[in-house]
Amino acid sequence: MKQSLKLTGLKLTGLAVLLGTVAAPAMAQEKIKVGIIVTLSGPAAVLGQQSRDGFQLAVKDLGGKMAGKDVEVVVVDDELKPDGAVSKAKGLLEREKVDFVVGPIFSNILQAIHRPVTDNKTFLISPNAGPSSYAGKECNPFFYVTSYQNDQVHEILGKVAQDRGYKRVYVLVPNYQAGKDSAAGFKLDYKGEIVEESYTPLNTLDFQVELTKIANSKPDALFTFMPGGMGVGLVKQYRQAGLAEKIPVLSAFTVDESTLPAQQDAAVGMFGGANWAPDMDNPQSKKFVAAYEAAYNSVPGTYAMQGYDTAMLIDSAVKAVKGDLKNKDAVSAALKKAEFISLRGDFKFNVNGYPIQNFYLTKVAKRPDGKFQTEIVEKVFSNYGDRYAKDCPAK
Repeated sequence: MKQSLKLTGLKLTGLAVLLGTVAAPAMAQEKIKVGIIVTLSGPAAVLGQQSRDGFQLAVKDLGGKMAGKDVEVVVVDDELKPDGAVSKAKGLLEREKVDFVVGPIFSNILQAIHRPVTDNKTFLISPNAGPSSYAGKECNPFFYVTSYQNDQVHEILGKVAQDRGYKRVYVLVPNYQAGKDSAAGFKLDYKGEIVEESYTPLNTLDFQVELTKIANSKPDALFTFMPGGMGVGLVKQYRQAGLAEKIPVLSAFTVDESTLPAQQDAAVGMFGGANWAPDMDNPQSKKFVAAYEAAYNSVPGTYAMQGYDTAMLIDSAVKAVKGDLKNKDAVSAALKKAEFISLRGDFKFNVNGYPIQNFYLTKVAKRPDGKFQTEIVEKVFSNYGDRYAKDCPAK
């Protein structure tokens, strides 16, 4: 087995060969091969784990098959290192010869692997990262996003801040593409004063300097985007500093099901923006949440939901072309139709391959069973497409 690749725990019917074993040509033609490249180590590992687990749960629900063909899933850890991610993505393409690449979590990794994958005319489907870079004139028929365009989730909080009359807001985000997109998204609808924009190095865990600035500037609210371990550190330190009772937190991917097991009571009452929450009131979502909790003993977040939807999207396309993936145009057209039942309800693709969907304000709550989850407070945007799609030359 190649050391750079990690095979998932899925044991699917008909897949007796291991990685590195040469399969007969007929066998190779009879399976659908998906490469997953997400962050599975370091402070942000839980994000990738949820995405991977959601995808695997969907494959399990499909009986390990798409259009009657066995599904093989190969998982690699991008380690949140762009250069290493490029090598691993090329390994999925050249050695594993996957039909689809699913990932990544972070936008800087997506920017590194986007061209190698799409230039190879292999479909790259992002279950999380959705930078503005590929939503406009650089849109690509081999690239699809099942989450959102990065700005959109943050626009929710800007709209809420504006509607609630917050006159002064402090912005705190990490210094990389998604962080910049988040600040831009927040400011799209928010017209009040930005007291300060603080851009911290990616993977910052100590926020004492920033918390002092926030306390001294006394804004009406804090807007922040701090995913994974960064969010855990910020929320705990924010609560310990006594700021949670004084300055409300409007956040995206800072208090969610990937961080709540570590944040717990420190996050209760903090607001977030999302395209889904575990209390989503539709039958497919309720079934998914119950199955995910039973399988992984944790509450699924948007990362898991989007991973699940990605597998179902691929399944819908494979079925539409009856398992024949050689006609790339047909596969692309089938993907764009998105003929599957999304866990979030309404879902369709815009011309740029990014979703048109609903967005919600959420709030952290403690459940009767002692677990923590985000819950929908209100719908903020309906059937909302991103503002870059108009620049995509629809093909």
